[in-house]
Amino acid sequence: MKRVTLTEIYQHPIAQKYVKRAGLAHAISTAYHAFQIAIDYNVNPDLAVKAAFLHDIGHYTWYRNGQWDYNLYKENDIHAIKGAERAHKLLIRLDENPISAKEISLAILFHTDSFLPDRGIQLEPLQQVVSLADEKDEEPDGAHHYRTISDEKAAYMIKILDEKVIAQLKKEAKENQPAS
Repeated sequence: MKRVTLTEIYQHPIAQKYVKRAGLAHAISTAYHAFQIAIDYNVNPDLAVKAAFLHDIGHYTWYRNGQWDYNLYKENDIHAIKGAERAHKLLIRLDENPISAKEISLAILFHTDSFLPDRGIQLEPLQQVVSLADEKDEEPDGAHHYRTISDEKAAYMIKILDEKVIAQLKKEAKENQPAS
């Protein structure tokens, strides 16, 4: 197994279809927020960025009479459940470490409480990071899902974020080496 990059995830046809459907600009923005929050919370930035990028991969488009219906979405949405399953399958196909794939999927599952009858769940740090990153990028009535970004700019921003994650992981590895 290798470290799967965000670029590899983005380029996969499943991510292209479902992340774009849910809002590519939102996914990228949330991943950038997650990177910074992960550093602040001492959480693995690689896992945080991947979970944040994929957090809405389970979205279904709720329409009534040919128009997006935000209220219908809020009443019937289970995108976090579907997204956790879809992301896990994608990550395993890409040869992500199975433990990491599970952690990422659980962070996606718990990034929102929209499907839970009671929020009495204690979130793990990675789950908190993804939830906070998503909240930081939200706009009223789900408008954040409709911001646009060109494929070229998206690929560039994802490449830059991959580089930031690699640099942070190297920095953390160096800091965790025993003093000689």
